[in-house]
Amino acid sequence: MSSTLSGKRILLIIGGGIAAYKTLDLIRRLRERGAAVRPVMTQAAQQFITPLAVGALAADHVFTDLFDRQDEQDVGHIRLSREADLVVVAPATADLMAKLANGLASDLASAVLLATDKPVLIAPAMNPKMWSHPATRRNRETLARDGVAFVGPARGEMAESGEAGEGRMAEPLEIVAAIEALLEPAERPLAGRRIIVTSGPTHEPIDPVRYIANRSSGKQGHAIAAALARLGADVQLVSGPVTIPDPAGVSTTHVESARQMREAVEGLLPADAAIFVAAVADWRTADAAGEKIKKVAGEGPPALQMVENPDILAGIGHHARRPFLVVGFAAETQDVLKNAKAKLDRKGADLIVANDVSHDSGIGPGGVMGGDRNRVRIVSKTGAEEWPELTKDEVAERLAALIAGRLQAIET
Repeated sequence: MSSTLSGKRILLIIGGGIAAYKTLDLIRRLRERGAAVRPVMTQAAQQFITPLAVGALAADHVFTDLFDRQDEQDVGHIRLSREADLVVVAPATADLMAKLANGLASDLASAVLLATDKPVLIAPAMNPKMWSHPATRRNRETLARDGVAFVGPARGEMAESGEAGEGRMAEPLEIVAAIEALLEPAERPLAGRRIIVTSGPTHEPIDPVRYIANRSSGKQGHAIAAALARLGADVQLVSGPVTIPDPAGVSTTHVESARQMREAVEGLLPADAAIFVAAVADWRTADAAGEKIKKVAGEGPPALQMVENPDILAGIGHHARRPFLVVGFAAETQDVLKNAKAKLDRKGADLIVANDVSHDSGIGPGGVMGGDRNRVRIVSKTGAEEWPELTKDEVAERLAALIAGRLQAIET
């Protein structure tokens, strides 16, 4: 077993949700790795699992009440919040997230979270509609800006009959891996490096209410930006219109169109590396209408004159201030390897990350775009390396490590 957690003290806050049953296995996994687990249970959590079961597995007292005379005689919630190496909230309900995001301390769990000066890791678990609600999304963004780390949620079937989507709590071993990553001394091979990343789609206006776009969610680009930041890089993210929050520890510039993205990227030069993940629209209308184009009965659709958008990857690949390392992405639906090799030569890139984004790629019901998994090939002048199907976070971690290695090799 890994010894990363040996002797570490984990304060585990258990929220009220059906996923609370998974925390029993989480406690076991942490303890078999040598960690000490001190549990805090909300009143709602006790409706799903008992303090007796939690205490037996943790081999420690279970804290449940902010106004417990014995526990609070020495301001116990302050002591709890400071004695741990890490505070973990699993499951983190929408209510707990809202309390922490807005600075409320109405029970023991929220008081501990507000009083702690230690890192906090949250494992959200809730109905998909609750997770996607604007209020929850705002709270998630606030917490991320405050430095709170997240693991999950995952997509899948919910406890409620007929409900499915994003909202399942991460599995215990995923949470353990996230805890280990937070607590082990992180190598920072990219410290002092400036890296530009583009992410998401671009929107090319037709008129004030219509635009040309694509299905890119920005998940892969944002994950790569976050992974590079964790390795110590000064990451400058240029993001098209997405519905996901900005990654923590990353400086983000928001743009709409391809021309705005090119201008933003060029304005961020010089850089050590540039990673072009964004799915930039190849064309735009020659002249976007200033007013909404009205449908006229009996007339066909208006003819749209299209012009080519700037090729941002090629522009930087052949730029006078070209970064040491230029990486492009090739989202293909056929002849993936052939098209990626052609793109490598044509655009002046050092690496092309190629993937099959067709609906029959075998990755999830909707394919890569918008999904949480990916299967890529890394194409360079010396050949191609095929990676197995991974989560987009795993692809990001592997690619960040590859970029770090490439930059170190260039330096030497």
